[in-house]
This record gives sequence, structure tokens and C-alpha cells, in this order.
Amino acid sequence: MLRVPSLSRALSNIGREALRIVLPAWCVACDRDLPWRDRVASCCGECWRALPRIDGAKCSSCALPLYGVAGGTGVCITCMRDPLPLAWCEAWGEYRDGLERVLHAFKFQRHDFLDAPLAAMLAEVVRDRQFDAIVPVPMHPSRKRRRGYNQAELLARALAKTIGVPCDVTLLTKTAEKRTQSTLARAERVANVRGVFEASPQARDLSILIVDDICTTGETLRACATELSKVGATRIAAVSVAKAV
Repeated sequence: MLRVPSLSRALSNIGREALRIVLPAWCVACDRDLPWRDRVASCCGECWRALPRIDGAKCSSCALPLYGVAGGTGVCITCMRDPLPLAWCEAWGEYRDGLERVLHAFKFQRHDFLDAPLAAMLAEVVRDRQFDAIVPVPMHPSRKRRRGYNQAELLARALAKTIGVPCDVTLLTKTAEKRTQSTLARAERVANVRGVFEASPQARDLSILIVDDICTTGETLRACATELSKVGATRIAAVSVAKAV
């Protein structure tokens, strides 16, 4: 007769091997074998702990790290000339090294199970700030069908569960599909997102947090915030996992 501890270990091993089929056996950041215990989804614990967090001052308008600046916030030179229409903008880390590879896997390689740990990063930087609704940067329906999901929406929904604020994907939609922002130069990005978003009148009088995975030039956030402002949103802020430096 099989003893209970042995049965428990056997079932645990079966479950572990089944999960290995679902999750990759290599770290998305370093390509080494992924340890069973010391891991965060598809990233090994060592790489996860080494992700490049922004610990110093940031631009309050676009979240760009401000090296050599005393205090928690300031304004970068670009935003002094043309600030984003946001109450503030936050980012957890710099878009480079391991964080770049993790977000690439999350966005393009169907590692959608990274949503909860990445949302925990967002929760760290938004802290105790109050919002009426969380809104992801929307994806055009045709692109969402091709990819299978909108990574910003996954982050927004996971963050909503973490901090107890509703996520409403109906408040902002994308009505036109244009070229991917990451393929364009800074000067082309403004025109590429002009007129592609539409905000719902239901956003009127709401304090809204826009969520995205990466903030590069900030032009996507600008376009989203502009449309929400047009319908009367009272306060708009934004947070992303990473800021391109």
C-alpha cells in the first residue's frame, strides 16, 4: 500500500512536470536552464532580481531617469519644452538588458503569464495614489486578433486586481491601425498616433490611470490623455513597466 507522503510527492512531481510543459524550461532573460524553485514565471530569480529598476529621480512628465538630480522628481529638457498632458507619469525600470528581454517575451512570444508579476511592479510605483479607473493603452481589434491579446490590457487587469481599482477597457478604444510606434523615428510618432484613439463620454469626471508596458517617447500616452481630456476626465496619470532611456 502506497504511503500518503509518497503519494503526495508523486502527485507533486506529476504537477511539476505538467507545469514544465506549460512554462518554458529556459530563462527568457539569460537563456539558461530555468530553476524550478527560484523563478518568476519564465524568468530565473537571479535575472529577475537584477532587472534595471529606476531608483533615482525621474521626470514627472515622462518618467525618464534624471541622473545626478537630487530629490525624487524633476522635469527633463524635452518635457520642459513640451510636457505630456498628464498629472504625472511613472515607470518601474529602464527598458534595457533583462527587462527588455522579459517585456519582449511578454509582448511577442505569448508569455502572457508574466502579467501578474509585472503588474506587481506597477503597484510598487503607483503606491497609495487614488484613481477611479484603470485604462490600458488600447490595441486595434485586428492587431489584437493577430497577437491573441493586448499586453497593456493584461497588465491593467492584473494591476486592477492588485490595488482594488476597476479596469475599464471601454473608456478608450483604438479606431485605426497604423504602423507600429517602435518602428518609427521620434518625429514620425506624433503623426502616427494622431486621431487613432477615441475616448468614451463615460470617462467624464473620472480620475484615470493609463497603463502601458513601455513608454518610449511618450507620444502614445499623449494621444490617449488628450482624448480622455476632451471628454472631461478630471485627472489623468500614466504608468508603464519600463521607460526607454
